[in-house]
Amino acid sequence: MDGTVLIADDDRTIRTVLTQALTRAGCNVHATSSLTTLMRWIAEGKGDTVITDVMMPDGNGIEMLPKIAEDRPGLPVIVISAQNTIMTAIQANEAKAFDYLPKPFDLPDLMTRVGKALQSRRTLSRSAPEHGTDGAGDGALPLVGTTPVMQEMYRTIARIMNSDLPILVSGESGTGKSLIAKLLHNFSDRRNLPFVSVGADDLRDLDGPAKVLARAKGGTIAFEEIGDFPHSLQARIVTMIDNSGTHAPRFTGTLQGDVQSALSEGAVRNDLYYRIAGATIDVPSLRERVEDIALLADHFLAKLDRDIASSSRLSDDALELMRKYVWPGNVRQLENVVRRLGLTAQESRISKAEVEAALRMQPEADKLPHRGGERLSADVELHLRRYFDLHGGDLPPPGLHARVLREVEEPMIEIALDATGGNQAKCADLLGINRNTLRKKINELGIKVNRRRKLM
Repeated sequence: MDGTVLIADDDRTIRTVLTQALTRAGCNVHATSSLTTLMRWIAEGKGDTVITDVMMPDGNGIEMLPKIAEDRPGLPVIVISAQNTIMTAIQANEAKAFDYLPKPFDLPDLMTRVGKALQSRRTLSRSAPEHGTDGAGDGALPLVGTTPVMQEMYRTIARIMNSDLPILVSGESGTGKSLIAKLLHNFSDRRNLPFVSVGADDLRDLDGPAKVLARAKGGTIAFEEIGDFPHSLQARIVTMIDNSGTHAPRFTGTLQGDVQSALSEGAVRNDLYYRIAGATIDVPSLRERVEDIALLADHFLAKLDRDIASSSRLSDDALELMRKYVWPGNVRQLENVVRRLGLTAQESRISKAEVEAALRMQPEADKLPHRGGERLSADVELHLRRYFDLHGGDLPPPGLHARVLREVEEPMIEIALDATGGNQAKCADLLGINRNTLRKKINELGIKVNRRRKLM
């Protein structure tokens, strides 16, 4: 890399690490713990790229971005911050930051972004869309998290916020899909126009689509859980989008589960998908970002503290137990459990035993995750952890591998046989094995085959 990088961060370790890494990469580096010094360097014409923290002793790095753009148009600024919320990413994007990274950041990733910033400085500076500054509303699930999957989602939201593309938001129940759909509206140029949430009942009457369009007035129309809409109503949405007029609203939709499964299983019509998925946002499950559980739990307990003056916090072993739980209900389920714990805690520190009791009360039907390929593996992992826990400090009897495979294989074959009406040729094809292998397994497992006509 070739160029001069200005660094502003009040953490000496971060300044040292970045200075050493960038110097080794061939850059000239000036580092400071003061925004005042940074702004003086910029005013003097120094630097080809800036890396700045947000919260500094003498100011806010993001609030300096308009001044930097005024003094040095096109100077790329990379914002780094320990305030890992969607708001930080949005504010950085609104202020036209070149890029945004959460702390702790991955050094090679940051170096790559610095290289891109220096390259952009040598060509044309990157321009970013302006965004509104209204809040996203209260009472919804929080969009906070330090994990890479959440930070990538923040950046995606910030990039597409102000486009006119229709957007499909997919994910499991309880992850915050509806919140994102609302947030996309509240921070866009359409924020002063209506936001209309639409369910299947709103479209059942023949004049339903026209009424919805009239209510939207060019704002945003959000279809809630489009996979639950009958195909006849999905066809009305297609017609509605195709004939939305000159002052068309922005269309968004939420979808429970993953997009590919919804398409392959026929839950969503292809023609609707092609219209509603101009851009897609896949909201990660809580299982994909377990390191955010502590942050979320603290958020919910702090909110409870504001509401009822509770001061409970999770003990370390209680938090570790929550990290190991599957959380099929995702953030919404976590919120309910944490609030209950905060309301019933006997001491200021919530114990592991209290968390165990709360998790045992969760409905059994809700313990299976709902998303595609993770569903079985997560359930098997939960089962195995409990199996090992039953043996205390001892190991289970030898032969665990064969026992687990048998427990999975036997019901799988039985269910496949039932689904194919006992037709072994169809069953073998369904399972992806040959008929001789299937017959051998039926005999080994002692499975009874009932041949019948399948009425479906």
